[in-house]
Amino acid sequence: MAAKSLISVDEALALIRDLVTPLSPVWQAPAVGRVLADDVYAPIDLPGWPQASMDGYAFAWESHAVSGPDVARRPLRIIGEVPAGAAPDFTLGPGEAARIFTGAMMPSGADTLVIQERVTVMGNRLTIEDAALQPGANVRPAGSEIPRGALALPRGHVLNPASIGFLASLGLEKAMIHPAPRVGLITTGNELTPPGEPLQPGRVYESNSFALKAALEQTGTPLTVHRLAPDEPAALEAIIRQALGATDVLLLTGGVSVGDYDFVARALDACKVQSIFHGVRQRPGKPFYFGVWEKMPVFGLPGNPSSVLTCFYVYVLEALGKGLRTERLALAKPYRKAGGLTHFLKGAAEGGAVEPLGAQESYRMSTYARANCLIRLPEEGSDFAEGTLVDVYPLP
Repeated sequence: MAAKSLISVDEALALIRDLVTPLSPVWQAPAVGRVLADDVYAPIDLPGWPQASMDGYAFAWESHAVSGPDVARRPLRIIGEVPAGAAPDFTLGPGEAARIFTGAMMPSGADTLVIQERVTVMGNRLTIEDAALQPGANVRPAGSEIPRGALALPRGHVLNPASIGFLASLGLEKAMIHPAPRVGLITTGNELTPPGEPLQPGRVYESNSFALKAALEQTGTPLTVHRLAPDEPAALEAIIRQALGATDVLLLTGGVSVGDYDFVARALDACKVQSIFHGVRQRPGKPFYFGVWEKMPVFGLPGNPSSVLTCFYVYVLEALGKGLRTERLALAKPYRKAGGLTHFLKGAAEGGAVEPLGAQESYRMSTYARANCLIRLPEEGSDFAEGTLVDVYPLP
């Protein structure tokens, strides 16, 4: 496929979706951020039997079907007790009740539970003092969470703590899951200094790897390889060759523009990476690069910190199967931009509206730190009035 230049955002996303293939699924324990490769169906009813939802007393409603003020006048005889984790070995008959605790199996013959705060007990005699009590109260029916054979979680679901707990409650120790890719990162630039070291004139602290590592960790994807590369073609090529053989996805930051010291595209070409596109009609991140090496995705992110994070959220997350969801919100104030480019603005969404923040330049991260979303303004048009509905990506 011939390389393309200055394509639209939608074209770039379509090419990434078409050319990036998830890693082959494996049968493994669920982990936060991993993606289900197959639908998961419930192997059991959950709960597996009628279950007490409160501490109290179980009984059959029909044996005590007295309404109004007379409900407290027909005592029941307590014949047993059911703690959580025990299977009751008795059946309740008419006029009988059992002490029961939250999570316990309801005994045969019982269909209703009265909470312990609404009764009077004298010896083994139970008097109900709850005129509002209804049949089936405080009982979780079998299969009320999910019945056996029903779809529990769909293919493509991104696992979170709740879904992992849900699978465990169904007795599922493993599932078919797309494994975490090995992600490599090469940060380029002679001007970069690691935080904690003295900063010399003309140099800046390297921050992109810290932002990307944290963003990857939010998806449950660890950064496997990280190298700092100088602006020197031979050294950069050597580092790229090492990373290509040790990762499943490779990210590079900086050096992807057309300046005299921007060597990334040439180094990738020398390493037999096929360029798919280099340049997107967007701001920030116009020089964004995407290529493939033996079906492995390679991303060149422009070096300015805001450009790096924006391209990661919009494109790299899509390649990892974790693309951001989109909302439509109204602009809280008017905004003017240059035509011909899609703009991704750092924004603050609240109460059904979204406001573009100030200081949108690509070198600024303080604005990003306050943002809770990205606002996407289409390349067509320049003036966007207050109240205009726009696409918004909530940030993780």
